[in-house]
Amino acid sequence: MIKKLITRPIAVTMFAIAIIVLGFVASSMLPVGLMPSVDIPEITVRINAPALSARELAVSVVQPLRSQLMQTSRLRSIQTEAKDGGANISLKFEYGADVDYLFIDVNERIDKSMSYLPKSIERPSVVKASATDIPAFYLNINAKDDGNILDLSTFARTVIAKRLEQLPQVAFVDISGEQFPELVIELKDDFRDIEPQIIERAINASNINLGNLTVRDGQYQYNIRFSTKIVDKVDIERVVVNLDGRLFRVGELANVTLRAQRVSGMIEADGKEAISMAVIKQSDAKMGDLQSEIDKLVGLFAKDYPTVEFSITRDQTQLLEYSIGNLKQNLILGALLAAFVLFLFMQDLRTPLLVTITIPLSMVVSLLLFFVMGISINIISLSGLLLGLGMMVDNSIIVIDNISQRWERGESLADAVARGTQEVFAPMVSSVLTTCSIFIPLIFLSGIAGAMFYDQAMAVTIGLVSSLIVAMTIIPVYYYLFYKKSLARKPNKFLTKISIINYEALYEKGLKWVFRHQAITWSIVVLMTLGSVFVYMALEKRTIPPMERDDILLSVNWNERITAAENGRRTAELVAALDSVEHYTAMVGQQRFMLPHTPELAKNESIIYVKSNHIDRVIEQARSFVAAKYPDAAFSTAEAGNLFDMIFAETEPMLLTRLRPTSGRSPEPDKLNPILSQISARLPGVAIEPVEWQEHVTLYIKPELLSLHKVDYNQLYYVLKSAFNENRLFEINEGQFRLPVKMGEAEQTVRQILDQKSVRNVENVEIPLRVLLVENRERDLRSIISGAEGDFYPLPMNIDAKDVMETMTAVREVVNKNTDFEVSFTGSFFTSRETTVQLIIVLIVSLLLLYFILAAQFESLVQPLIILSEIVVDIFGALFVLWICGSSINIMSLIGIVVMCGIVINDSILKVDTINRLRRGGYSTLRAVMTGGRRRLKPIIMTSLTTILAIVPFLFAGGMGNDLQRPLSLALIGGMVVGTIVSVFFIPLAYYYCYRRR
Repeated sequence: MIKKLITRPIAVTMFAIAIIVLGFVASSMLPVGLMPSVDIPEITVRINAPALSARELAVSVVQPLRSQLMQTSRLRSIQTEAKDGGANISLKFEYGADVDYLFIDVNERIDKSMSYLPKSIERPSVVKASATDIPAFYLNINAKDDGNILDLSTFARTVIAKRLEQLPQVAFVDISGEQFPELVIELKDDFRDIEPQIIERAINASNINLGNLTVRDGQYQYNIRFSTKIVDKVDIERVVVNLDGRLFRVGELANVTLRAQRVSGMIEADGKEAISMAVIKQSDAKMGDLQSEIDKLVGLFAKDYPTVEFSITRDQTQLLEYSIGNLKQNLILGALLAAFVLFLFMQDLRTPLLVTITIPLSMVVSLLLFFVMGISINIISLSGLLLGLGMMVDNSIIVIDNISQRWERGESLADAVARGTQEVFAPMVSSVLTTCSIFIPLIFLSGIAGAMFYDQAMAVTIGLVSSLIVAMTIIPVYYYLFYKKSLARKPNKFLTKISIINYEALYEKGLKWVFRHQAITWSIVVLMTLGSVFVYMALEKRTIPPMERDDILLSVNWNERITAAENGRRTAELVAALDSVEHYTAMVGQQRFMLPHTPELAKNESIIYVKSNHIDRVIEQARSFVAAKYPDAAFSTAEAGNLFDMIFAETEPMLLTRLRPTSGRSPEPDKLNPILSQISARLPGVAIEPVEWQEHVTLYIKPELLSLHKVDYNQLYYVLKSAFNENRLFEINEGQFRLPVKMGEAEQTVRQILDQKSVRNVENVEIPLRVLLVENRERDLRSIISGAEGDFYPLPMNIDAKDVMETMTAVREVVNKNTDFEVSFTGSFFTSRETTVQLIIVLIVSLLLLYFILAAQFESLVQPLIILSEIVVDIFGALFVLWICGSSINIMSLIGIVVMCGIVINDSILKVDTINRLRRGGYSTLRAVMTGGRRRLKPIIMTSLTTILAIVPFLFAGGMGNDLQRPLSLALIGGMVVGTIVSVFFIPLAYYYCYRRR
């Protein structure tokens, strides 16, 4: 077949061009994203109950729902959190579960539970976790001249949000920080004695709409409408009130004021009050298209509205462009380094050029196969292609080198091309299969990690298959075309001069030394094998590698019953204590976002998004400021929130201590504080945050005095509602929102209301409120958290993995002395162990597959063991490089080790195959070993160097994609360097040791 192909170069060229055209068309249609599209098996149940406290919610609502939802199939974990006014139930399922079916099942179970819940509770909402929950970016809007925030809110809601939502790439615009108006009716000082109910009844009586009446007039029919509906402030002021036979308008008796509703939260951006708009991307839209459209639109906004300032923060489109741009740059750099190695070793211009051409051709074929298999362009699939870049040229190098050796030994060019290609076909197929057998089991990793690395495994597999196709079809044809008019391949004089190292002579000396000192060689191999165990024990273990960040979320719970304004003042004070801050956006108090991309906050909580090139220093400064000035406050940090964090980030600390009350009830602050103090004293080096509590003001009614003074309970409740500005009469529909109309008074404290306000009894006598009510202040937990085992208090501990066991022992000693609590532990320490065990199982399965493939190829049970024996030594090289470079054992470095095991044995496969052929040709075992080692030396060195240099750029470039791949690259480089040495020196010795008597 090869002889036929080399005589038809035009046909092969046309076929290659057709594939290139199809590949370019397919690449233009490939979806581009930051991460592969995966289903996240999480469902959240949201409960809204404004009138209930956290404890009431936990007992009357959350517990019945939790009991029902715990019966959902394939449930992995359940956690509830109840706060004043609302609660969340987080359900996490096993990966692979049908989330759509589970969504229906959860809704049905909620419907069954509704009969057990309080009648005032509206039906809980159910939300599926989705990658589209993460906004593509946030658009902050603020007035340059500190204008009216009410006007800015209307402008953002009615103009900016609508124009953004008109873009085809935008699904929804989620707004927070806006303020809404309300109409408040306050009696004038001269009319304070008037019963507020009189005004209220008059307004309600005037706000009627009777609908239509039909009247016939001969052959015609008319609709007559009766309406006195109130639609604005003027209508309220014109309402007529009858006071003892005298007619007044409401405007004469009371002031009708349009003002901002009571603020429970706000947003500040770089010191100015702002409105933040989270832009949610359409699921099928391309990030690049969204980015270009948004840049145009924001430019138009800045031009059309010069008094308003627009700024984009937390931009996922930039993250995508930066990460994929870095990967593409590394791809080009790796290809150039590989080409340099080829020119250096081949000492010829045409042959390396031929190999270099196969790189883009293999890439185009790979992208075509991406399109066929439905794989998108993302940082995982691109890194897989980059990982396979070095291996892509391996097949071409092997084919060219084998053809060249046969040609140099006196065969005709046509015979050398045909036989040389055919000779290495079987070992090349075996090499591809062995590499794929290492990658493919990665997709069986449980959870999202396995689904994510499906793209990487398939990218490497596709790249290798593409390079094999190119090496077997394009390389022989063009090699023959390049050299058919030459008698021999002539080295380039310049390239010969710069290749000053005589590696063949060095190799022969080294191999002879190995055979003369076999005991020393075997001792080194044994020591390296044992050393891998000690290095593994010394390395830090974690789930994912640390990544370079330039932004962070700072979360503060002030643990005091403060107003939103005071919260904003403290937050501004905290930000002022930080230096090197490029930008910040502070979400102060309760936010109005509809989607769950931002945590729910109480009035005394803040989340500050900080962008800085010195994140560690910013965190330390913020922690020190809060600890020094507000010691009761709880401070924590979180990732800034992007799609990568949603899938990979460790949401749990290294160790999470769960303190469960032995009474079975919810934890109480008074009992928690002593045990936390004891744990803190026992672990002085561990930061223990104080209990997050809140203070409630409870008004207790004196029923005996209520009866004595003949005060109606409903009348008392009405007075309190008016005093606290919660007496809502009705709402006016303003189109985009509803304008509430209230009977109210000036803002007063609880003590002022009790001291100054009174209520009329049935005899029209004023009774002071302080006579009927008692004020009491109580402290309770800010939130009640529960799991499958019941209520518990979470105590996060961010410690090193090596300190976990000691810390757990210390905590158990403290808790065992306290009869009020028992303890259990979770955290990323345990999940990383599970991942490690899974990867070890994957490695064992992969090694078994390798053995089966090699045994089938060589028709031997011994030779696969010779080849696989080098893996235990190569693992030492990978672990040693990770150790000296300060990296850790994580999912990426373990995958790197697994991948290395599949790549590094390719050289040994070719060497053993060559030795077997020489022995079948009549060579003695020793001569076959020495000759085979010399023949395969150059392709082994070249393939190893091209693979290593292709991934070297990961070690020096920054960015998320590179941070993720750096431990994988370190493991690969360390294993490949040691593996190359083992392949050229130890494998010949092991082969000779097994076959010396034959």
